[in-house]
Amino acid sequence: MQIWPWLIAMGMLIGGSAFFSGSEAAFFYLRASDLARLAKGNAAGQIAAGLLRDPDRLLSAVLFWNLVINVSYFAIASIAALRIGDDAAGGTSYAAFFSLAALLTIIFLSEMLPKSIAVLSPRKIAGLFAIPLAIAVRLVDPMMPLLRTINLLSRRLVWPSFQPEPYIEVTDLEQAIQLSTTDAELLAQEQPVLQNIVQLSDTRVDELMRPRVQIQTFRPPVSLEDVRRRFPPSGYLLVTEPDSDEVASAVCLNDLSDIPATHLEHKAGPVLYVPWCTSAAEALDDMENRDREVAAVINEHGETIGVLTYDDIRDTIFSSKATPSDRLLNRKAIVQIEPGLWHVTSMVSLRRLSKYFEAELPATNSVTIAGVVQEVLQRLPESGDECDWGPFHLRILEAPPRGRMLIALTRLETPEDGAA
Repeated sequence: MQIWPWLIAMGMLIGGSAFFSGSEAAFFYLRASDLARLAKGNAAGQIAAGLLRDPDRLLSAVLFWNLVINVSYFAIASIAALRIGDDAAGGTSYAAFFSLAALLTIIFLSEMLPKSIAVLSPRKIAGLFAIPLAIAVRLVDPMMPLLRTINLLSRRLVWPSFQPEPYIEVTDLEQAIQLSTTDAELLAQEQPVLQNIVQLSDTRVDELMRPRVQIQTFRPPVSLEDVRRRFPPSGYLLVTEPDSDEVASAVCLNDLSDIPATHLEHKAGPVLYVPWCTSAAEALDDMENRDREVAAVINEHGETIGVLTYDDIRDTIFSSKATPSDRLLNRKAIVQIEPGLWHVTSMVSLRRLSKYFEAELPATNSVTIAGVVQEVLQRLPESGDECDWGPFHLRILEAPPRGRMLIALTRLETPEDGAA
């Protein structure tokens, strides 16, 4: 039958369209960590990473080939439909049905299916498609100046007054989340998660970190027996430098499927170093981009004062225990004992204290209530010490030498609206 050559050609074009559609989805779905692994991998992976160094060139080539293939496909489908209409009785109905089937086939097999598969395993697909895609991009290079000129002219002619959106402040996002509960009726568990995500940009890493006195470190070589004797509460094996106590590498013990009896430090990867004043959002972004799970927080002298793990940030976002006191001490950070009296832990951040009591706090270099107490007393606090700071009167209930203080807090004046 004369229709078969046309059907074979259509099938080949569907395969080509699926290749470029899947390539587009896979390559532009890659994360920074995926690109880093591809760049350190085999030749195909390095080619894939190289293609994304110029994403405009890659996208222009993919769209060009997809357009050429799709136009060719529909031209052949039209010829095949005309042949069916000429050869069969009631050919108009058959031709219409064939055209509809050809349209649905290319939508499903060349767009929906390959893109759905590509986003499930983008790094693997990118590595497989890298070499033929690089050849296809190279073939289009002579036309690239023309394609970029057409793209530029289309933007100038179609959207001549298009302007980028202004920067959105964190307070604007918080207000949008609060207002959205009326319009979109967000579920009760969704709103705190969104608020926690937004607050990451206002939260410094030293507010979320595990303080140095609460982490366990191991100096290499590290054996399995060492870990069994002192299993780290964070779930991360923190390995120091051979000649100091500074954290150099880390590995999540829960992610290890094969734990050797000796030299566990060989399983650890380098940590990310961030200054104490970095926001949690910036730290999370750097951890994602550099494929690190642990950030060592350092002070102005370059000394490690704590660590922040990927799990700590995740718990801050999704867990109801969103504060270090809740997570590390397993107790509420602020507990009302009776009207006008609260017990607070030393790890409570001043930002949280201000929001809880809706109070304006004095300017200070401290981040936590413990820092404020030390700043006011000018010494290490002891049980029974009392001091006034801003709108609060503070009395130290418990003050272990190297532990977490418990502080009784009362307000010096009663707010009009009451505490939150």
